Amino acid sequence: MNDADTQSMGAVPLERSGAAREEVETSTDADPHSGWLNRLRDALGLKPAANLREDLEQALSKEDALDAAFSPEERAMLRNILRLRENRVDDLMVPRADINAVDASITLTELVLAFERSGHSRMPVFRETLDDPIGMVHIKDLMAYITKKAKVARPREEGEPAGTDVKVGEVDLDVPVSATELVRPLLFVPPSMPASDLLAKMQATRIQIALVIDEYGGTDGLISMEDIVETIVGDISDEHDELEGPSIVPIGQGGFIADARASLEEVVASLGPAFEVADYGDDVETIGGLVFSMLGRIPVRGEMIISEELPGFEIEVLEADPRRIRRLRITPRGPQDAGLPAHNDRRKRRPESDEAQGEPQKKAAE
Repeated sequence: MNDADTQSMGAVPLERSGAAREEVETSTDADPHSGWLNRLRDALGLKPAANLREDLEQALSKEDALDAAFSPEERAMLRNILRLRENRVDDLMVPRADINAVDASITLTELVLAFERSGHSRMPVFRETLDDPIGMVHIKDLMAYITKKAKVARPREEGEPAGTDVKVGEVDLDVPVSATELVRPLLFVPPSMPASDLLAKMQATRIQIALVIDEYGGTDGLISMEDIVETIVGDISDEHDELEGPSIVPIGQGGFIADARASLEEVVASLGPAFEVADYGDDVETIGGLVFSMLGRIPVRGEMIISEELPGFEIEVLEADPRRIRRLRITPRGPQDAGLPAHNDRRKRRPESDEAQGEPQKKAAE
């Protein structure tokens, strides 16, 4: 994925394509009884619907009819594609307090260290505060700059051809970022922009990160192409993502804190046979996938889950964002709870939603 080399630093027009898509869908579905779509409806026993989107959603909801055609993962991705346009940028963005960014006045040495700490390949660049962004810097450009400055021509010697030596130690790394040409443009988008529109804009401009700007011109968050793609395919990890500690840790009284990526085998081995997941074992592999399958959605941070499928346990969501579940607390229910109905109790502990987290994030940003 290449970054844009000539994109203007001026304001990026934020045209919306939603209306055009609706127009295309309407014209495409004008005749609900024609061609292959009619045959697909007949095969799945569906009644004519208002448009193609409704047809597909109905078909995907009839899992028995699609068991032979699609795996559970394929069904999940198809549903996520259909729901993509319902997501706004502010549903998926990294909040301001969690943005890794650098000041334009830092030296190249400090920039190298900032990349090492963050683990990112791109970071926004600002002047004095994050509310005055000037672009972004890519680690590939930084490495290319250092390599170019380190190259020294080697004169031809007897018996050897002329060549090039690379002397990194002679590169001046005390130069500030602002004195180089490393800063590239990035996109500026409003919080209300549909994620599907931003994905199209990123593809068109070849710029893979955008800062989310509020109505007062302040920086609200950051969103990348990877954030949007993960809403369709799930969590994307590469060889540079750090492996964390044990995925499931005992906390006493029979409870455990589990990484959402912990395998169901690990969880069952830790909690014992009472943690029965037979009905889900063929469709999901992780405890996070199990919770998602039980609820049919991503739970919010702080949500308490008590389900008929696991009557002997309650699960608390410790960490989650709009795209994935991250950490869970699993606790056996005592005998005094045995007679209580199973349910998903969001009010048992107040979910730390945007409203609950807003103030701490604002303070951290300041």
